[in-house]
Amino acid sequence: MTQSVVVQVGQCGNQVGCRFWDLALREHSHVNKKGIYDEALSSFFRNVDSRLMSSLQAVLVDMEEGVVNEILQGPLRELFDSTQLITDVSGSGNNWAVGHWTYGSAYREQIVDQLRRAAEHCDCLQCFFLIHSMGGGTGSGLGTCVLKLLEEEFPEVCRIVTSVYPSAEDDVVTSPYNSVLAMRELTEHADCVLPVENQSLVDIVNKIKHMSHSGKPGSVIKKDSAIISGQGGVSGAEKPFDAMNNIVANLLLNITSSARFEGSLNMDLNEIAMNLVPFPRLHYLVPSLTPLYTLADVNIPTRRLDQMFTDAFSKDHQLIRADPKHSLYLACALMVRGNVQVSDLRRNIERLKPMLPFVSWNQEGWKTGLCSVPPVGHSHSLLALANNTCVKSTFMELRDRFTKLYRKKAHMHHYLHVDGMEQGCFTEAISSLSSLIEEYSQLDATKDRPMPDAARLNIAT
Repeated sequence: MTQSVVVQVGQCGNQVGCRFWDLALREHSHVNKKGIYDEALSSFFRNVDSRLMSSLQAVLVDMEEGVVNEILQGPLRELFDSTQLITDVSGSGNNWAVGHWTYGSAYREQIVDQLRRAAEHCDCLQCFFLIHSMGGGTGSGLGTCVLKLLEEEFPEVCRIVTSVYPSAEDDVVTSPYNSVLAMRELTEHADCVLPVENQSLVDIVNKIKHMSHSGKPGSVIKKDSAIISGQGGVSGAEKPFDAMNNIVANLLLNITSSARFEGSLNMDLNEIAMNLVPFPRLHYLVPSLTPLYTLADVNIPTRRLDQMFTDAFSKDHQLIRADPKHSLYLACALMVRGNVQVSDLRRNIERLKPMLPFVSWNQEGWKTGLCSVPPVGHSHSLLALANNTCVKSTFMELRDRFTKLYRKKAHMHHYLHVDGMEQGCFTEAISSLSSLIEEYSQLDATKDRPMPDAARLNIAT
């Protein structure tokens, strides 16, 4: 059995991570009625004593104590060893440079020590999951510093990053700087990045609330759905961002399901990068989830299975605001959970293929996984990870917001007084982002152009 380690950095990273652990434990308790430590638990938990108490394979980092202290006072407190927690008191002040350079150098040895300790508890370490946000100082700055440390210390272990991008109306004025500076590090040092936009999460939550209050028969959101998780992991009361964080946590639940449970077509986590990333820098995978919530009719009839596959390729179910059908697919993974047959999977791929524009040299660029255990409260679910050029629009919007500030050199002095930070960091970061956008644009330009077949080799006889 392979193991993974989750690294949570910053306020957002720790809140999302906490929801993931909460929901993961519910799944395992739903399946494992006796509460005995088993192989499924070993992928993310380790057995620490004879009483069958488990400890999470995680490292929690935040330069403010608030969120981590809430976790230590909440229902999950017994799962954490204090040595897994790395905190400060003053925070990064929404400044990437403070998180990356100041705290990165101050806490480097402590972070590396905890990463090594977590890795030593794994018999077969397969993947690091890094969870962070892009708009603040700790998540973006220290989070990308941790990413580089992972590459230096564990170059052979897959690094999958879940990055929460700020909305255009974000209340952090410097979030465009922080996001673009972080983007350069993600492009250079991650194996896969799963971008999630705050605005998409807000839109999804609002849509679901509207449905639940519409009064239509069956439009009742269940307690243990992806949106509402009852007694949360941080504290008993539901908090403003819990619904949004639960959606991201469910993304992580689905992507890790094959590592935690059996299935007829299990997908290793390192297969994601191997099959979905044809070019090293173009490793941004657009996630979409279906269903996003559980309606009263939990027992979904077979006819709705096909609708689930259709929904996964609509912009309403994506966690970034973009339309994949008008862009180009480089590859796509479908991770299905529940009582779904391989024949159902193949039938739906054949049905959808004519509507989805793939690059000419990878028309069969599908990777599929089947896990027999559905999420709690669902009969089945689907996570699609699309390597699609539609992410370009998100990056272009981010570049525009960066340029508006950078043109006036607004707020730059806050960054340049930090040891290790130079103006060249800004120019290199925006150059890296522009280069990434251009690479996607070049692929987009081939969308409707037939590619000639490679010349056949003349074999000498």
